[in-house]
Amino acid sequence: MSVKDWNGNANSIWKTIAATNHSPEAREENDYYATDPKAIDKLLQVEWLSECIWECACGGGHLSERLTENGHCVYSSDIVDRGYKRHTRTMDFLKATEAPFADSFDIVTNPPYKYAKEFVLKAMELLPLRGKCCMFLKLTFLEGKARYKELFSKYPPKRIYVFPERINCAKNGDFAKLEASGGGAVAYGWFIWRKGFKGKTKIDWIQADE
Repeated sequence: MSVKDWNGNANSIWKTIAATNHSPEAREENDYYATDPKAIDKLLQVEWLSECIWECACGGGHLSERLTENGHCVYSSDIVDRGYKRHTRTMDFLKATEAPFADSFDIVTNPPYKYAKEFVLKAMELLPLRGKCCMFLKLTFLEGKARYKELFSKYPPKRIYVFPERINCAKNGDFAKLEASGGGAVAYGWFIWRKGFKGKTKIDWIQADE
């Protein structure tokens, strides 16, 4: 295709290469991109989670609220209080030295992407043995020598669930604005780590909506 044949715009280019969140505006200061709660619905269809959940980058509570609706006891924290009614504590997860639960619990979140590797490593440090770390991440997170050396070689995910459909992540939680622009175009999946797991990673697909 020649330049003269191109009828798209900058947004089209970002969508084509699935770069960052293809936003024409500056990225949100703390990398806050809210996740469509259906991501939790899909996760619960394929993965059993502990009764107690730590949502450590809760934002506006989109994932926390859906987990609560499904009967989980959710501890919701974030580096910024964004007004979520069940926001438990304002804190920097990467500086945490202890977990909010004494016994069995899982960590479930969509971490700020620029710190995703650090979030996983911190989660594996704080989780109890056999506790799960469930991170909603771009599939491109699998790439990179540094991630392999510092994370995947030490902590292989137990499972990766790929979304065959697009799941929206809206800057500052503004889903209406995102949908008006045509919706998201980045491929995501649920990456599941289990503390103590040393086997081979299994990849599966989450069933798309009809």
